[in-house]
Amino acid sequence: MNKLSGEPDASRLGNPSFVWRFGQSRRLQKVQSYVDIPGAQILDLGCGVGEYVRAMSDLNGNCIGIDLEIKRLSEAQNREEGSDRGNGRSAHFVAAASERLPLKADHFDLVLLNEVIEHVDDDFLTLKEVARVLRLGGHCVLFAPNRGYPFETHGIWWRGKYIFGNIPFVNWLPAWLRNRLVPHARVYGHHSFENLVDKRLFEIVEHTYVFPGFDNIFARSKLIGGLLRKICYSLEATYFKRLGISHLLVLRRIDRQDAL
Repeated sequence: MNKLSGEPDASRLGNPSFVWRFGQSRRLQKVQSYVDIPGAQILDLGCGVGEYVRAMSDLNGNCIGIDLEIKRLSEAQNREEGSDRGNGRSAHFVAAASERLPLKADHFDLVLLNEVIEHVDDDFLTLKEVARVLRLGGHCVLFAPNRGYPFETHGIWWRGKYIFGNIPFVNWLPAWLRNRLVPHARVYGHHSFENLVDKRLFEIVEHTYVFPGFDNIFARSKLIGGLLRKICYSLEATYFKRLGISHLLVLRRIDRQDAL
């Protein structure tokens, strides 16, 4: 995407998972329902400080983390060196753009993009590159911001200033106005992936939605946080899942190598 001059990292790149909490664990459980982690070749694309890379390595996955931001990769490497993993596996981190991965083709069983695709320069080319590095039958699991969610989690730009936080109802505005307030991150509607996903390269295995972990609310009040989790997670089995914070898209690499 076009980068704003002098914009803070939270605007330009989003906030990665700095700590491992319930919300991260729940997302990983959903990934595991589609892909067997132990022994798998895994790429975490847009890995941030490497929380998911380490978690999947702890489950005996062979993991590589890629990110564009050198400072975050340095922190990821420092955390990896300080980890005490008993299975003998180590995670690896590489700096690269999602549209030009320095990786061999047909290698990975799983590519994870957790709240990343909204920040890349070209989301279509990113998915094409993901298809290139996936083996046939391998899966891409993608979490992406949902236009139906009542809050914009990437903050907004207002009169030349970046306002960080969860801003209500921004995603429900007309696209031209929403994108003017949030030029630094895409948002995806229910039908957005029909055109974005190249059907010659991928089969859509699952398209659903997830609600947040509500970890900050739960830390302040277990009663309120627990109630929100119970109500919202029950909605994930209904039409109202479309109000969830994120799309959960599962893609399987199919046998059309000529499309590359």
